[in-house]
Amino acid sequence: MNNFANKEIWFVTGSQHLYGPKVLATVADDSQTIVSGLNQSANLPVKLVCKPTVKTPEEIHAVCQQANASRECVGLILWMHTFSPAKMWIAGLNELRKPWLHLHTQFNAELPWDDINMNYMNTHQSAHGCREFGFIGTRMRKERKVVVGHWQSKAVQKDMDDWCRAALGWDESRHLKVARFGDNMRQVAVTEGDKVAAQIQFGYEVHAYSVADLAAVVNEVSDADIKAQLDLYRNDYEIAGGVFEDDYQLKMLKNEAKLELGMQRFLDKGGFGAFTNCFENLSGLSGLPGLATQRLMANGYGYGAEGDWKTSAMVRILKVMGQGRKGGCSFMEDYTYNFGSRDQVLGAHMLEVCPSIAAQKPRLEVHHHTIGVKCDVARLLFSAATGPAINVSPIDLGNRFRFLINEVETVAPPANTPNLPVASALWEPKPNLSVAAAAWIHAGGAHHTVFSQSVTTDMVIDFADMAGVETVVIDDSTNIRSLKNELRQSAAYYHLNQGL
Repeated sequence: MNNFANKEIWFVTGSQHLYGPKVLATVADDSQTIVSGLNQSANLPVKLVCKPTVKTPEEIHAVCQQANASRECVGLILWMHTFSPAKMWIAGLNELRKPWLHLHTQFNAELPWDDINMNYMNTHQSAHGCREFGFIGTRMRKERKVVVGHWQSKAVQKDMDDWCRAALGWDESRHLKVARFGDNMRQVAVTEGDKVAAQIQFGYEVHAYSVADLAAVVNEVSDADIKAQLDLYRNDYEIAGGVFEDDYQLKMLKNEAKLELGMQRFLDKGGFGAFTNCFENLSGLSGLPGLATQRLMANGYGYGAEGDWKTSAMVRILKVMGQGRKGGCSFMEDYTYNFGSRDQVLGAHMLEVCPSIAAQKPRLEVHHHTIGVKCDVARLLFSAATGPAINVSPIDLGNRFRFLINEVETVAPPANTPNLPVASALWEPKPNLSVAAAAWIHAGGAHHTVFSQSVTTDMVIDFADMAGVETVVIDDSTNIRSLKNELRQSAAYYHLNQGL
């Protein structure tokens, strides 16, 4: 499901003919050296492609059009090695539809103090040229990322890596398809929303199917395929005693294997990267998929419970953005609180928490499901790995979308929970539960979130900037008075920005 192999970021260097062929040859060589060095560093998630130096309005316009038309290109890094008069960039930037990063760097880190002359100054004047280019981006009100520092710096490469991952997420969003099996949970507000507006804003499509459409595919799964799937379960997880020995528990496990294989075939055939279902709409299925959904998420599919298509799409997007980094990503819900010396949140869901976030090898057990359809369901049990994470909620405010981000610290549970048959994560929200929960409520955050250990706040902000969507961050510096003012100001800005 996750594959960056055919994706590219184009590296485009700006200059002009004023300096003559010798300087332009140096510019081209330096650009290629930077691209080769960054590719060899293995610090970026996607291949950089060095494009020819652009020196005229026509060349700039052409490369921007080429980027728009390229399915492989997910974004551009623009750098001014010399002075590139910014009026040359107007036509190209006006048409450029791919996200871009302005890299404010220079080829050499240190100045050659004994040898520096005006030829060196004219050739290596990024400090000069990038400010001219920066002006036109601001003058044209173009959203972009600005990264400053020497290109070999680990900090600069980290910022570039974050932005490249956001660009990959944006590319995924523009081509994502979400399958919605049944409707949302009855009378729930936050899982509703405007799918047309979402497609215009984010690009992803939401397709609705009856559960009977899915059941028809699930029922075609063969006994041989189920047996092979059970062998995978034996290898991947700790197995509770009796699951394979007890005929009834084994039957419940076979149900999950059948559901998993059927859902994956349906999703793959339709080109879907994410899906939803609802425990109130399961006619024709053996029950609410538990282990099946957990494994599909672990394999990269987005998921949202109770028809929550917005969160489902966001799970998939953040999985793409975090691919290859330490830590997982899961559909999540703030379920219950632990008030004490350090107030905490126990995050979980009825069944569907992704094992990519697990601290230890998950344990496969069969337990009774007590909400909606009441039956026994196989599922994976575990606690989430400790460390920093974020909770992200995409919400539809009616006239615009908003991303709400809460930074959290995941901690180890103080005791076992032998009677709680679900996977969970225990975290301490920043700055504390009192402020974080109040801020979340003021901002209209949903009870469903995307919990990610591998994607950072800045990466989500970069993605939101590409989508033109408001972000609200709850972190160590949040206080309610300032947050309420921020919400009012953001509302005014986004209303004005959209026009009448």
